[in-house]
Amino acid sequence: MEDLKKKSAVELYDKEIVFSQSVKAGKRIYYLDVKKNRKDELFLAITESKKIFNGEGDDAQVSYEKHKIFLYKEDFDKFCRSLNEAVAFIKERQPYEAPAPAEEEPKESAPSYTEKPNEEGELEEPIKIDIDF
Repeated sequence: MEDLKKKSAVELYDKEIVFSQSVKAGKRIYYLDVKKNRKDELFLAITESKKIFNGEGDDAQVSYEKHKIFLYKEDFDKFCRSLNEAVAFIKERQPYEAPAPAEEEPKESAPSYTEKPNEEGELEEPIKIDIDF
């Protein structure tokens, strides 16, 4: 029981979000939240949220399945390097194909960070995650 109280107290301190950005991707939304823990140390919390439909028609219920990754600054370089290598591996084997235009979606006011592929269907630069502290 005491462990539960300690965990709850730690979670309360770890919830201060100092920067947040979301990426909508079909049925999934990825949240990139820079949070501050109780020692004023910043870390990155990556959350994948996926909408799940249970049932049909009027009885349908919507729930969300969430997965979290906590990434600390001492691991940023290794994580980014490995992420770039994994993305490059996929791009070599499955070139980028632009998705078919969807029905008109409302424009977001936030700037778009999507890079456009070159003529060969590859992105000009590797994906970079750069967070300064």
